[in-house]
Amino acid sequence: MSAEPIPTVEAGAAPAVPLAEVGLSPAEYAHLCSLLDRTPNAVELGMVGAMWSEHCGYKNSRPLLKLFPTHGPRVLQGPGENAGAVDIGDGLAVVFKIESHNHPSAVEPVEGAATGVGGIVRDIFTMGARPIALLNSLRFGPLDEPRTRYLFGGVVAGIGRYGNAIGVPTVGGEIYCHPSYSGNPLVNALCAGIIPSADLMRARAAGPGNPVLLVGADTGRDGIHGATFASDTLDAENEAKRPAVQVGNPFLEKCLIEACLELLQTGIVVGMQDLGAAGLTSSVVEAASRGGVGIRIDVAQVPRRERGMNAYEIMLSESQERMLVVVQRGAEAQADAIFARWGLHSARIGEVTTSGRVEIFDGPRQVVDLPATLLTDECPVYRREGAPAPGLAALQHPDWAALLPPEPPGADYSAAWRALLAAPNIASKATVYRTYDHTIGTNTVLAPGHADAAVLRVKGT
Repeated sequence: MSAEPIPTVEAGAAPAVPLAEVGLSPAEYAHLCSLLDRTPNAVELGMVGAMWSEHCGYKNSRPLLKLFPTHGPRVLQGPGENAGAVDIGDGLAVVFKIESHNHPSAVEPVEGAATGVGGIVRDIFTMGARPIALLNSLRFGPLDEPRTRYLFGGVVAGIGRYGNAIGVPTVGGEIYCHPSYSGNPLVNALCAGIIPSADLMRARAAGPGNPVLLVGADTGRDGIHGATFASDTLDAENEAKRPAVQVGNPFLEKCLIEACLELLQTGIVVGMQDLGAAGLTSSVVEAASRGGVGIRIDVAQVPRRERGMNAYEIMLSESQERMLVVVQRGAEAQADAIFARWGLHSARIGEVTTSGRVEIFDGPRQVVDLPATLLTDECPVYRREGAPAPGLAALQHPDWAALLPPEPPGADYSAAWRALLAAPNIASKATVYRTYDHTIGTNTVLAPGHADAAVLRVKGT
């Protein structure tokens, strides 16, 4: 690949694509131009917009997240990787992660929830752990609203469809209904996995000249700007945003799990990162930034399932069931053979460099030249000053005597009791959890409906 310099123009010129499309404010665009000392091209602007979104960059929530305690004698991995890891003794660790898929589920509830499950599972086996349990936490509006019932049914179906097919038991969760969630459900997926503590894998690129492989599904146009969409405010144009929601294939992901875990046993893997929000952009940028290295990619080598895709679309596609794997130089054939045995296609799309930069080529033409840390460490951070909402004090300190109506004469306590038990937040959730397979893996000791939490055994301990 011959380096072709990125054109330099005056900072402050009009952006290459509308700022609303990439989710950047005018001030953030001006800040980017100042950091680069030039105007970014369309591909660079799209990548920065994705990485500086709330979904990827946590620019509003980062100061708050830092308030959480993250260290302890058994914490093996805290924030900063794909998942956390805690020592449970016997040389083993539990790896776990929770993540929201709210906006996609509000637009396309089945696929939005399903791909939320698929993404959280990839975060677990990216760390080298075998996924052993799925859970979920869901919030909906009142179930007597037609759209809420549509969203409720779709989300439950999506969670069950993906989890049951992928071979990981869904062992628990919670559901709560309240008018504040009307039209905008919260869909949180959690996955836990088990791994020998010494085998934890990090998503960091290292070793100049080591090849970068892209494995799994071919790249399509689904999910472009998904990270930006997930960070934006839902509005009346939700249906127009349906293309931002990805479509998952749990059977392909099952093969990806087994292939990646087998590959990790060979010792040839340097780093591994799944392609989630922002797709190839986030996986390449984060692997390079964490490892303190650079990565050079040629998008012409990316397998794709649609014709005419350009570098902008390839770098921002969020097609599901894809992994970025850095292996030792010379071990490509061994890795390819393992992936082929599981029916997966792998392609060498680039290599690790010492430049500290993310360099993207489209054949001989260079289309991106950015410092890796610009997309991660230079993300703007906002410290918002909160103010109590009007009327919040009254809700937090209610006058219970005034709220309770006087007992009517001849009150039917039996009817009141039945109505209370039928309320969605109290009623049995068996119609939901019976659609989830909680027996896969034969490790579930306490299943849904039998206790306040699920209990799983760890075989061999």
